[in-house]
Amino acid sequence: MTGAARRERNLFNAVVLMRSEELRFRASWIALLVVGVATLGYGLVVVLLPSSGAAYLRAIGAASIGMGLFGVMITVTAFRRRERWAFYSLCYYPIFWTAHLLGNLPPVLPVGEFFPRRTQIQSPVMPPGQGT
Repeated sequence: MTGAARRERNLFNAVVLMRSEELRFRASWIALLVVGVATLGYGLVVVLLPSSGAAYLRAIGAASIGMGLFGVMITVTAFRRRERWAFYSLCYYPIFWTAHLLGNLPPVLPVGEFFPRRTQIQSPVMPPGQGT
């Protein structure tokens, strides 16, 4: 292989590598943006819809709105400018969601309200003469 052909091949490999890095970076900031918008949306739903633990869930919703809003703002500004502090700040998302999903902590949906334990399920009271 001649020197010119080798240089051309190295240049081609560098261009392919740059394009794949750009694609990965674009996918990462879009994924972070989606997570931020979803967190913001979750907070809005929790704040606006009435539920049994209203004060507690509204506080969780307000915190989720703030976290989602800040995540979106960091993603579309500093993260896209490749500022190092933004990368470390947004590492909070996977840590936060992993801890909440594995630890059954809020703001995971109140599963207990939708799927109560068997001891909590009360059988309906039948009027006399209507049961089997």
